[in-house]
Amino acid sequence: MRRSYLELRRQLMKAGLWPEGRMARLACYLAGMAVVLFALQELLGLFAASWGEHLGGWIEFLAFLSAFLFFILAFRTLRRRVLWRLRNRLIVTYVFIGVIPAVLLVAMALITLYGLAGQFAVFVVSSEIHSQLRSLESANAAVSNELAARLERGQNPAAESLAGLRKRDPAWSRRQVCAWYGEKSLPLCNEFHGSSLTRPGFVKGTFRDIVRERDELHLRVCSSFQLGADNLIVVTSEPFDRQLIGNIAADLGEITLYASGPMLDQTTPTKAEENRAAVQNKGGIIVSSGKDSTGQPNRQALRPSFTVGSLPEASSTFDREITFATPISVVDWKTGNPERIGAMLQVTTRPSVLYGHLFSALGQFVEGVAYILLAVGIFFAVIELIALIIGMRMTRTVTAAVAQLHDATKHVDRGDFSHRIPVTSSDQLAELAISFNSMTASIEKLILEQKEKQRLENELSIAQEVQAQLFPRQVSELESLEVHGFCRPARTVSGDYYDFLTASSHKLILAVGDISGKGISAALLMATIHSAVRAYSVESLPQMREPVAVGAVAGSGRVMATWPEGIEVSPGALLGLLNHQLYESTPPEKYATLFLGIYDGRSHHLTYSNGGHLPPILIGKDGAIRRLETGGTVVGLFDNMTYEEGAVEMYPGEIFLAYSDGVTEPENDFGEFGEQRLIDLVRENRDLPLPQISQIVTMAVDDWIGDNEQPDDVTLVLARAR
Repeated sequence: MRRSYLELRRQLMKAGLWPEGRMARLACYLAGMAVVLFALQELLGLFAASWGEHLGGWIEFLAFLSAFLFFILAFRTLRRRVLWRLRNRLIVTYVFIGVIPAVLLVAMALITLYGLAGQFAVFVVSSEIHSQLRSLESANAAVSNELAARLERGQNPAAESLAGLRKRDPAWSRRQVCAWYGEKSLPLCNEFHGSSLTRPGFVKGTFRDIVRERDELHLRVCSSFQLGADNLIVVTSEPFDRQLIGNIAADLGEITLYASGPMLDQTTPTKAEENRAAVQNKGGIIVSSGKDSTGQPNRQALRPSFTVGSLPEASSTFDREITFATPISVVDWKTGNPERIGAMLQVTTRPSVLYGHLFSALGQFVEGVAYILLAVGIFFAVIELIALIIGMRMTRTVTAAVAQLHDATKHVDRGDFSHRIPVTSSDQLAELAISFNSMTASIEKLILEQKEKQRLENELSIAQEVQAQLFPRQVSELESLEVHGFCRPARTVSGDYYDFLTASSHKLILAVGDISGKGISAALLMATIHSAVRAYSVESLPQMREPVAVGAVAGSGRVMATWPEGIEVSPGALLGLLNHQLYESTPPEKYATLFLGIYDGRSHHLTYSNGGHLPPILIGKDGAIRRLETGGTVVGLFDNMTYEEGAVEMYPGEIFLAYSDGVTEPENDFGEFGEQRLIDLVRENRDLPLPQISQIVTMAVDDWIGDNEQPDDVTLVLARAR
């Protein structure tokens, strides 16, 4: 069973269907719970229908939540798989940058055109209504002027000149005219059958609008002005009915009039829902018109009163229906107050009809405009097509370059740095390919250099081991002298030198030197000096106090020396021999500083000669210091040089201190480490063992340097008389 489960899990993981993340496991868990609850609901439904009803809400909630999580997971998976390739990313980018904005612009343009077309259709209707009102106003002004003239002359106030208007003008068959002088109705009302008109009490001056009287809409014009002792009021009215709107819709399309109905009862939500449904079933519109005195929203129902006109046939596929509505301001004739939303006109037409209305006065010029618009549309379509082709080619160029880079990185990952990307263009991608080729060439070169460097480091490691053997490892100390030496190279190998040589049972030679430069060349010169000092100082040489003749045979490059019998080794003579050998065997810029001293354990005397080295210091028990400066210039820079000798007596407890410039010259923000700081450290710790004193000094130098690189070799030689 477990093996089957593991095999199923492996197959699902291979197909990428095994839930690995927290969200995936949560979605599976919720889906499993929904399935379990659904099965439980069905099981309980077998016993009683009501038992499983309360589980339905939980099942829907869990199913919705798990479906939402699965949707997020599917979106992430699709994005990870589809958008992995750069081509798909560029396509998506192009869609979001180029296609979607273009679609939005087109949609916005179509919506704008639709709105403008609808507004224009409404404007045509409104213009016709206002034109009708202006016609009524003109007729009303003519009647008012004639009545005023008759009243001023004391004649009968009936407008007899207008009696034949109903016969000559069909529009007057629908109109009503009535006049009042003061509170008295003039006979004109009876002549025009205007008994239904009531005297307006709110008109002061001129009035022209659509009014509601007895739940009917009328186009009504009224003028009121002072005539003698009383006001003369003249009213002209025409029904705002199917016939009037039908005349407007004759060459426009279909027009529907929505008239206001009773206010909706908002006492309870249930009642409001019933009223809303009843109005919608009748094809009405519910319009909010503020709030009443109790704070509840006022909702007014506009029901369709009638529909006139007919929608013309479409002239083309793009000649779609345009439906737009506009409210109509209506004034209550009794109070003179405007209603919030008294009526609404809905106009349904087509662009071809509006096009005809818009360009009806232009004639043949319209065809030219149409051709111009068509040419502009074709031009923009060609531009879009060209942009699409260019975008596809550029996309292919970018993706091809990225594919080449991806393939090249695989070669680099396998260690093949000889692979090069072919460059076929002169754009930034080509520069990137050139940079990549340059990088791989540089890496290939660096690998070769690294191999060479590794070989040199191995050789330097061997040289370091060989040089370490040159420094004295075991020193045969005298009973009256304790010695210690320390050298730490700044690099792998050192150019500093120190040595302790036993000349006899009671004599010890001390050598301290510093080679110019660093690295291999300094180390080789250091080995040369080490070998020469040991060669010139072995016990098998004749002993002398000073050489009888020291010189070079002309042209041979060899040094000839004659030693009288019974004379001891001389430090100055050794420096002279070393100076001539280095001068002959090294380049002119190579030289060394060297201090040689011979300590006699019987007499406690130190005979020395200093060849340009930093003068060693003798630190007495009382802290007094003596510098060993006698000698000459550096070794190997000039030929035929002589070196003077000096001799001092070392008292018991006195410390001999020799060092290289790598101890005193390191700098930080406070300056150099300095000789005085070195003397103070040795003086303070003079009673400690020499190795411990050496460790204290080197630690102080390291603290002084800090995180900076060690600038020079650090060499320290200590000796203490007993």
